[in-house]
Amino acid sequence: MNKGFPSFNNTEIAFAHKSPKEINNAIMLFKAFKYPILVNQGPKLAEWALKLGLPIKGLIKKTVFKQFCGGEDVNDCSGTMKDLATANIGTILDYSVEGESSEVNFDATMEEILLTLEKSAKTEHIPFCVFKVTGVMRFELMEKVQAGNKLSKEEEEEFQRAKKRVDTICCRATEVNTKVLIDAEESWIQNVIDGIALEMMASCNKEKCYIYNTIQLYRHDRLEYLKNCISTYDFFQGYKLVRGAYMEKERERAKVMNYLSPIQIDKKSTDKDYNLALEFCIKSLSKVELCAGTHNEESSLYLCKLMEEHNIDKEDKRVYSGQLLGMSDHISYNLAHANYHVVKYVPYGPVKSVMPYLGRRAQENSSIGGQIGRELQLLKKELARRA
Repeated sequence: MNKGFPSFNNTEIAFAHKSPKEINNAIMLFKAFKYPILVNQGPKLAEWALKLGLPIKGLIKKTVFKQFCGGEDVNDCSGTMKDLATANIGTILDYSVEGESSEVNFDATMEEILLTLEKSAKTEHIPFCVFKVTGVMRFELMEKVQAGNKLSKEEEEEFQRAKKRVDTICCRATEVNTKVLIDAEESWIQNVIDGIALEMMASCNKEKCYIYNTIQLYRHDRLEYLKNCISTYDFFQGYKLVRGAYMEKERERAKVMNYLSPIQIDKKSTDKDYNLALEFCIKSLSKVELCAGTHNEESSLYLCKLMEEHNIDKEDKRVYSGQLLGMSDHISYNLAHANYHVVKYVPYGPVKSVMPYLGRRAQENSSIGGQIGRELQLLKKELARRA
């Protein structure tokens, strides 16, 4: 291995920011993810208890919330952002409230996203902000649009208001000179999101890249979609590449509704397409910017190798690697220590409102092959090193 590449086995660098108590707390949390009943039923029971006003908020905040979230509002995230910046890691502020359905709540979410953009403009270590289109637009409306069903006059007006929210966010990003990531969602609304993202890129990315779409490579059709977009459109394009977050839901819906599942036949196919997508983006940097969102060591190392092969400087701001707060610190901190651009997703929001996000993190850690084992192995290794 080239001596310039980072080692993801270096726990001293990976966990320098954690005290022994914090490491032990993380070990206990990841061990809990091994129990299916806790992962599958725990988040639902927690949501139910919070709605009833039962006194469990403190327990949640001290455990899973502390591991994966920056705080309950933007100001709460300041400590986390400062700690990350000390390690040369940037922050992606992510207002992770979801499941809303009223126009009032959609407007409130838009205002919160605009607040994250303002925070980014004033803070050096926030190169990106992020939002889900379903945070500002009703899911069922998007589903109807993608299905090609005729909208009523009221629904068409609602759709235009929702698109205006997205336009407001993206235009504000250009005004304050920060980048914004549009998250990927379920396949049966993703075409609508893709269309909106392309509109925003065409409108906002004329001189430089501000707007990024997200490509989920666990879908067997997305590599081709990415290639077609890059080859077809002349405006600057930004892409966040991820594997994906809705696999079980996608497969179940395809089975129930009797259509071909959009999910790859196996993990090997997903990994292959992910790395091919990395390569295609790196070869297209004249008009493409990339945020490689991955917890996969092989893909992270492959990106380093691609950058070296194509003479791309580690500090080139067209290429970032990104991981979620509370996961894969051995990748994030070692890449940053080797002077690559790295960002952490820092979700925030009221405890009750971020429970769906926290539930997905628990399921993700229980379902990703080897994820729990790898996290536990490295945490225990660091404790032993310090002993």
